[in-house]
Amino acid sequence: MERREAAQERVTELTGRLEAVQAKIAEAEARKSALMEEIDAEGFKAAKEREVVAGSVPADLFKLYEKLRAQSGGIGAAKLYQKRCEGCRLELNITELNDVRAAPRNEVVRCENCRRILVRVPDSGL
Repeated sequence: MERREAAQERVTELTGRLEAVQAKIAEAEARKSALMEEIDAEGFKAAKEREVVAGSVPADLFKLYEKLRAQSGGIGAAKLYQKRCEGCRLELNITELNDVRAAPRNEVVRCENCRRILVRVPDSGL
């Protein structure tokens, strides 16, 4: 009789723990669903923004960018930041930097190492 009562108490305890775990699982799934909806909304917004920006870029430059993007793991252009290409993370040598400095502002310049389009910014180190 005592063994039966002990077993019944153990069943009750384990049932309570199971219900607690199932509640945590349901809560986690609800959070996951909410986050997935948020991610989908952000992706949709980013796609719309990309569409707007892509429409303002000359067709030949956009074609080059898309080609480089396909070849370079999804990144066709990279910021030139403090003399370093943020695409391949390599620092440009002095000759490459001088070529970039000499290039007109509207000319497309590319990294000699990874061939991505370099985006010149105020912190480029030029």
